Amino acid sequence: MNSGALLERVARLREQLELHNHRYYVLDSPLVSDAEYDALFRELQQLETEHPELISADSPTQRVGAAPLSEFAPISHRQPMLSLNNAFGSEEVEAFDRRVRDAVAAEEIEYAVEPKFDGLAVSLVYEDGVLARGATRGDGYSGEDVTANLRTIRSIPLRLSGSSLPQVLEIRGEVLMLRADFEQLNREQAARGEKTFVNPRNAAAGSLRQLDPRVTAGRRLTFFAYGLGLTEPWPRLDRQSQVIDFIDKIGLRVARERDRVRGVSGLLAYYRRIGEARAKLPYDIDGVVYKVDNLLWQQQLGYVSRAPRFAVAHKFPAEEATSVVLGIDVQVGRTGVLTPVARLQPVFVGGVTVTNATLHNLDQVRAKDVHEGDTVVVRRAGDVIPEVARVVIDKRPEQVRRFEMPEQCPVCQSRVERIESESAYRCTGGLYCPAQRKQALLHFASRRAMDIEGLGEKLVDQLVDRGMVATPADLYDGGCLTVEKLAGLERMATKSAENVIAALDKSRRSTLARFIYALGIYHVGEEVAKILARHFGTLDALLAADWEDLIAEKERLQKENTKRRAKGLEAEEPLLAGIGPEIMRSVANFFAQRHNCDVIDDLVRHGVTFETEGRAESGGLSGRTFVLTGTLPGLSRDEAKARIEAAGGKVSGSVSKKTDYVVAGSEAGSKLDKARALGVRVMDEQGLLELLGP
Repeated sequence: MNSGALLERVARLREQLELHNHRYYVLDSPLVSDAEYDALFRELQQLETEHPELISADSPTQRVGAAPLSEFAPISHRQPMLSLNNAFGSEEVEAFDRRVRDAVAAEEIEYAVEPKFDGLAVSLVYEDGVLARGATRGDGYSGEDVTANLRTIRSIPLRLSGSSLPQVLEIRGEVLMLRADFEQLNREQAARGEKTFVNPRNAAAGSLRQLDPRVTAGRRLTFFAYGLGLTEPWPRLDRQSQVIDFIDKIGLRVARERDRVRGVSGLLAYYRRIGEARAKLPYDIDGVVYKVDNLLWQQQLGYVSRAPRFAVAHKFPAEEATSVVLGIDVQVGRTGVLTPVARLQPVFVGGVTVTNATLHNLDQVRAKDVHEGDTVVVRRAGDVIPEVARVVIDKRPEQVRRFEMPEQCPVCQSRVERIESESAYRCTGGLYCPAQRKQALLHFASRRAMDIEGLGEKLVDQLVDRGMVATPADLYDGGCLTVEKLAGLERMATKSAENVIAALDKSRRSTLARFIYALGIYHVGEEVAKILARHFGTLDALLAADWEDLIAEKERLQKENTKRRAKGLEAEEPLLAGIGPEIMRSVANFFAQRHNCDVIDDLVRHGVTFETEGRAESGGLSGRTFVLTGTLPGLSRDEAKARIEAAGGKVSGSVSKKTDYVVAGSEAGSKLDKARALGVRVMDEQGLLELLGP
């Protein structure tokens, strides 16, 4: 066979095999028998063995060829993979629809609807149509690189179909295991005397995170796509339903049960229809997902916290079982919130054995009238978190004990305070409380805080468990952490230890806003931290603040502005705009604790310094609102936003009449069109830099 004919035959075999993979694993409609498929595969394999120079990454023979990994490398999501807010009843769905209608000023909304898969969320990035990398969702901002394992899933094409594909195309979806494949896997595990899996979701998660891709390949996993992430350039698509049709067309598996409906009545009818069909579906689902179909409206609605405003997951009722409350313990979370937890007689609920169930807070304990010794109905809310649903009063014994929230933290003995607005109790131990220690350190080191690369969960666990680190200040204490000490830890070596020490040294020079956020003060997120940093300018000024006077002045201004608005007058510029009295009290309580101030003093003593923060009130762009759209040639979004905010400006996610400037880069989308329609001034990166000045 001459070289031309050889190349043509190899290309033809790959094309045929990918077609048959798609028909079998995506469409469930095979065109050939297994024997015919195997013959084609063996022929291609033989040709590539004889001519190794013809092997390419997208060849069907390369799905299982990677060597076992020692660990999964972290991979950052260029566009965060956010979670969805949940709705558990028709009233919450009606409220969601009402918020959407009010926000976009429409009488009725059209929604794209689909089942909510009960699997593991992943991201697939295709470059020029070829699968380049894949990652788990992780914390939404970074996940684990599981490319080698994802390549073994035959419903994931190594090369996409169609022409004129975007240069970079990110597909988001769910890896899961079909019920039939799950049952077969458990039969095989049992026959080998190995541990069986509790449910398909656990089996899928465990299979995808195998360090040896050959193990993953032996587990029949399936991938369903549900949307696009960062895609450049964006295809000509105006609706969510078109996005799913596009994904289907280029060769990926999507839910056949997807639909498009109008209004609340359409949403609830779809929920009932899928609920009735749930038991007959080939895979597990735990609800349905509603997304505003209009992509322009999706952009307009934007995001709140870590979830989109344009979508919601409507969960199915959880499975329930009965147990006895053996006792009520108190757990302390990262922010110090105390949560009562019922210790139960073991009970099997929703595929797992439950021994503890959350009681949420003291108000819920009282409302449900839960006592130690009660017989209770336990359910897995959203099929995930076990909770006590209600008490079976008829089975209450004569002697039961009433639960009271402790006055002191059960871990560090610090004072416990009640947060009235949230019906919660909170430990005031802050940076000192051991129960909050690991999560406080992880938060301190996180990318948007002090950004200490390499200081992940496994390393923090070892540092705390071995008594090497107790507070964030210990991270910078040369006597606590050295290359030699770190290198002696599990899964660490000299190079890794050197990298961590280098990252710690680099993080010593930060900004005041990042430092404030890193402290983990209750209610203080990134935006509040920036407001505090801009207002006070220095750490000394923040620590010296008279919070009692500030809170009193804030409340006085709020009352005065209420009166001014009632008279049709313009409100005064609020003190610490964006921060209410409740947040101010939380900040005041944090700095009132001597041990928190001691840790801050130690951090400064160990060399942590900050850039001087310019006050927003005196910035050259004070009061100006900007919107960023498209890709800027020299600045990242975060850099542009930081420079605008440092100059006193505000960056918004949507264009309105109140927008002063839209900064447009390449591939600017609908925000640019809206700016032009509203007459908002548009500038490029150079114009922004000139406005910012030297």
